[in-house]
Amino acid sequence: MHIVVAYAEPGTEAQVDVAVASGTTVADAVAASGLITRFELKPSMLAYAIFGQRVRSETPLADGDRVEILRPLVADPKEARRRRARGS
Repeated sequence: MHIVVAYAEPGTEAQVDVAVASGTTVADAVAASGLITRFELKPSMLAYAIFGQRVRSETPLADGDRVEILRPLVADPKEARRRRARGS
């Protein structure tokens, strides 16, 4: 099977094509992509999606899937909204 693992940060993005065996999980594919090492990511702080739909790391993949590595939020959305409202 062929899948794509993608990761983006402000100013940079990476997509890696990975050939994996049937039954491979999201976590296996992310590890095989090398993006964790390349961007010095902490797997415990990350979440994952397949075509924008959140999934668990143990989710099995299908041929052609696009796995997205999601970064943690930098700011609390509620607090950011409050700050914007006060500034208006």
